[in-house]
Amino acid sequence: MASIGDFDPLNSSVPATKIEVTVSCRNLLDMDTFSKSDPVVVLYIQGVGTKEWREFGRTEVIDNTLNPDFVRKFVLDYFFEEKQNLRFDVYNVDSRSSNISKHDFLGQTFCTLGEIIGSTGSRLEKTLSGIPGKKCGAIILTAEELSNCRDIATMQLCANKLDKKDFFGKSDPFLVFYRSNEDGTFTICHKTEVVKNTLNPVWQPFTIPVRALCNGDYDRTVKVDVYDWDRDGSHDFIGEFTTSYRELSRGQSQFNVYEVLNPKKKGKKKKYINSGTVTLLSFKVESEYTFVDFIRGGTQLNFTVAIDFTASNGNPSQPTSLHYMNPYQMNTYAMALKAVGEIIQDYDSDKLFPAYGFGAKLPPDGKISHAFPLNSDTENPNCVGIEGVLEAYFQSLRTVQLYGPTNFAPVINQVARSAADVTDGSQYFVLLMITDGVISDMVQTKEAVVNAASLPMSVIIVGVGPAEFDAMEELDGDEVRVSFRGRIAERDIVQFVPFRDYIDRSGNQVLSMARLAKDVLAEIPDQLLSYMKSRGIEPRPALETTPTPARYMRI
Repeated sequence: MASIGDFDPLNSSVPATKIEVTVSCRNLLDMDTFSKSDPVVVLYIQGVGTKEWREFGRTEVIDNTLNPDFVRKFVLDYFFEEKQNLRFDVYNVDSRSSNISKHDFLGQTFCTLGEIIGSTGSRLEKTLSGIPGKKCGAIILTAEELSNCRDIATMQLCANKLDKKDFFGKSDPFLVFYRSNEDGTFTICHKTEVVKNTLNPVWQPFTIPVRALCNGDYDRTVKVDVYDWDRDGSHDFIGEFTTSYRELSRGQSQFNVYEVLNPKKKGKKKKYINSGTVTLLSFKVESEYTFVDFIRGGTQLNFTVAIDFTASNGNPSQPTSLHYMNPYQMNTYAMALKAVGEIIQDYDSDKLFPAYGFGAKLPPDGKISHAFPLNSDTENPNCVGIEGVLEAYFQSLRTVQLYGPTNFAPVINQVARSAADVTDGSQYFVLLMITDGVISDMVQTKEAVVNAASLPMSVIIVGVGPAEFDAMEELDGDEVRVSFRGRIAERDIVQFVPFRDYIDRSGNQVLSMARLAKDVLAEIPDQLLSYMKSRGIEPRPALETTPTPARYMRI
């Protein structure tokens, strides 16, 4: 179980939203002599960091058709920040055997869950393949978010006659909420503020996504611990009680007055009744718009890359360089670029990515540039796909001279100019900056971030190599919002991480990249929603679907 000291309510891992995937096929191969095929679709999911596929589920079998529309749907947990690889295999069922390999194989396709959601109207059509020399037909995959994933609960609680834990004063109580998991363990999902020096605290109302509280299961146990806060972090346990979402949703009533029990005290004292009571004062549930609503409505993520070409990276021809082009494995710049880019590209329909370098001397005249296109085309800095960006990066290493200083502001301002042209919610810009060193133009960078915070834009900074990145924490406004000359950034739009914290000890690059992407991309959905909400932008209706009236929420 997560310790209460480690818990950060702003950065806790909330379960994903749930996505329902509907499957249809068209023009399947006919394998039966006297009738048409009897198809079934099997979904496999690939483990993160492994190549292993495990079966997730199967549709029903539909008899005698080459164009099935399956009723049974696949319900999947969706994490924007993960690359969720899926494989759909189609078979013709001609016996009662549950062993799928005993049936005729009709074809297969591979995709990611993000690819389905990021397609127009969240509808992806793919060609089936796998049988040499034969056209296997097509599979149509449609994704829809389960409606209860958009619910958000607001509640307020108070307590009465809690145990006194402090020698000189009363207790300083706070509550910690835990969601129960399938395996019987508990995951921390909310922590209230501390109310000082009272045994009868009234906590502020707080808001929590319903899925964070119970992951869609309204009868699942919610455990609440009551603590007395101590400055040194050794908070004293007062007691606990359990409830459920269904119970809480009844609102203020006799059902929602809870006895706070301390099992140790109960075991020792015969006359022990309780350590106080906690009462639910109010509870309401609202629906809000989600990240998936905007993606389904056609919002595109516009991905831009900027790479540090300063001399501190070392000579690219030497193995000690962070830019070293090893023929057998990717350097950390390429790994960071691929890890983040391969996920974001699913939400960008044209797959054209502007890519820049900064801190180099350019041929032919040795002019220093802090925003030069990696493909050398100033008119069109776009590269085709993530592979195109990698190709342009490696090509630049062969032609430019690594120099300096490390200036961030020019590239941030470049992307901000593009973002300022599209403020209607149809596009959201994500800039990935990969660097090895200390920012030289911190004042100008702060100004650029404060200006960009009012635009549909986020900045991800990945630090590579062994340098100290203390100054970067200042830009990552989780603790204190970035400011410039008294102007505070409207939103927190910067996420900084040092890549070294994510390197897998066994040397598994796939795992290292997955860990990095999960952390740096986790805030993007919230940042997109905060922009849309601040501008009163609602998602457009998804094609072929009717939107549910609602407001705002993180996926």
